[in-house]
Amino acid sequence: VQLQASGGGLVQPGGSLRLTCLASGFTLEYYAIGWFRQAPGNEREGVSCISLRDGVTYYADSMKGRFAISRDKNKVYLEMNTLKPEDTAVYYCAADPLPYGKKCSLAGMDYWGKGTLVTVSS
Repeated sequence: VQLQASGGGLVQPGGSLRLTCLASGFTLEYYAIGWFRQAPGNEREGVSCISLRDGVTYYADSMKGRFAISRDKNKVYLEMNTLKPEDTAVYYCAADPLPYGKKCSLAGMDYWGKGTLVTVSS
């Protein structure tokens, strides 16, 4: 399983950014992919996940509204809008096997990629 996150960078407050997670090395329909972030001095927190089988999504309560996850074949996107300085963090994507009939969860992801840094600053 290989995951590669990209798309981070410097953005002004109120701006938007789209992150991409490129997935390879596994059968996509059997997995879910999630986005997580870790700000300096903070613990890692989950943002959102999506089933690669049927596209069903889940968002952490604090991430609803400004973040949108989507998929296109072996790529999972995280669209981030109205960005705030507190959104500054390293963003990671992760993958986990998803049994049939289950919804994705931000707990217990097995495979992780390297992160991409998002800095929100004027």
